[in-house]
Amino acid sequence: MGDAGSSRTGQRGPGALVLLSACGVLLRLLVGLSPYSGAGDAPKFGDYEAQRHWMEITTNTPPRSWYQDGPHNNASYWPLDYPPLSGYQSWIHGKMVAAFEPEAVALGSSRGYETPSSKSLLRWTVVLSDVLTFFPAALLSARLLRPAAGAARAAGAGAGAGASAELFALAALLLQPAHVLTDHGHFQYNCISLGLALGGAVAIAAHGRRVLGSVLFCAALSHKQMSLAYAPAFFAHLLGSSLQAPGLPRQVSAVAVLGVTVIASFGVMWAPYLTSLDSLMEVVSRIFPVRRGLYEDYLPNWWCATSVAIKWKDLASNTALVRACAGLALLACAPSMVQQVLAPSPQGLLLAMVNSGFGFFMFGYQVHEKSILLPLMPITALAAWEPDAAIWGPVVAAFSMYPLLERDGLALPYAGAIAMYLAVMGKLRDAAFSGSGTPQRAAGWLAAAGQGAIWGGGAAALALHAARALLPPPERLPWLWDRAFISLAFVYVVAGMCYFNWRQWAQPASGGIVSATPNGVAPRGAAGSAAAAAALGRRGGPVGIGSGGGASPQAAATGKIKST
Repeated sequence: MGDAGSSRTGQRGPGALVLLSACGVLLRLLVGLSPYSGAGDAPKFGDYEAQRHWMEITTNTPPRSWYQDGPHNNASYWPLDYPPLSGYQSWIHGKMVAAFEPEAVALGSSRGYETPSSKSLLRWTVVLSDVLTFFPAALLSARLLRPAAGAARAAGAGAGAGASAELFALAALLLQPAHVLTDHGHFQYNCISLGLALGGAVAIAAHGRRVLGSVLFCAALSHKQMSLAYAPAFFAHLLGSSLQAPGLPRQVSAVAVLGVTVIASFGVMWAPYLTSLDSLMEVVSRIFPVRRGLYEDYLPNWWCATSVAIKWKDLASNTALVRACAGLALLACAPSMVQQVLAPSPQGLLLAMVNSGFGFFMFGYQVHEKSILLPLMPITALAAWEPDAAIWGPVVAAFSMYPLLERDGLALPYAGAIAMYLAVMGKLRDAAFSGSGTPQRAAGWLAAAGQGAIWGGGAAALALHAARALLPPPERLPWLWDRAFISLAFVYVVAGMCYFNWRQWAQPASGGIVSATPNGVAPRGAAGSAAAAAALGRRGGPVGIGSGGGASPQAAATGKIKST
């Protein structure tokens, strides 16, 4: 009876996926009707003007001069400070805009250009970028990165399988408010780097295509340097899977292939800037601005949250702080890296991306509010395993950015996007997980404590919104409400870091993921991962989803995973 029902649901799946994707586009268009960063705020405006200015520079000057100071391109007015792929993207978008309104990207004379038509054109470049990069990655992730039916039944309340779980996961990725408000409200192109990173993770986790996954991740890193936060996760997983090859020669060969892939990928993407060391260093000095300071504005990370009590800039030099940030960020990533080297698994890769994203957000240097999207993207990709985190994580992330969003005039879209997200996700969650019991029955006091924290935190967040709207801050504490917002969000970020690190080391032996490979054969290297995970399991350690846990000994030996 249950299988028949799943079959009927699956037949409706493609139409539902298309409808949900259309809703994602509509949401982006509606948010795009709102103001953006720096609207009408001369003389420097904001992120919208930065992106427009980069289109102006890239379409009117040769690539080798994009990172060089000049009359129209200097450090005093929105210099291009993202890697070369962002420059190529700006060139493409600039050409598109110039085809309809060349005045919008005219060299020099277009500074602060804000006609209604040009604003609409730039908004559409973000929508198209999202649809062409993040949407395909999200569709593949929702389709492939979820438990197989047998694994979901073994996992019980913690996992969902079938078409309903696929819809739930896709909604988590496409409708989550923090991403939509940042890119289509505030105005950025995070969708490109996040889509490339997610695509790389899907290629590796679902198909075992490690070379393709490496190329896509290199592209993500070459688009936005904040993707560096995922590097520990990809490195540890790929190293761990390479070490599963039988014999030292094959292990060395696997590592060498990946090394050549990475070098070749960066060589192609960075080619215009590899002609001399000076040219390369011009790019590096722009994208890693070590003189800007520990963080931007108010955000819920360690450095900002503790700055009221500890004046970090007075305690140490800028160089020392940069080193401390790098060391602490890597230290925060270390547990998840060790786990993936020992027992690489598809679900483990996503969990490692969450943990490394949290590590860099919490302790990294020059972190922005928008960097919360780094751990958030893989959290939503794990929606089939972590439904509560996928529902509430985006809400907490959007809440942490509220001071920024309010300044941009995005308070109303913020409220509407969150309300819609919670309504849709609540409905889809009921359909996806109704047959697997309740989290409270599965996890007892832990789930009950989690639910209490969610509702308690929600009440506190609503109280803060009311206080900010109704009570002006004291004159001597103008930052009071901004500080209160990020302090509450900081508590949840710390809780998220602790939970997902524990979660990675406590992955249940619950079977495989849905695989697109023929006859349910696991991705290449899964048999070795199964053996390593099984060995850890015998010692009481973690066994990852997709690593053979929960399968028969014969399946573990052959690398077979049951697929729907």
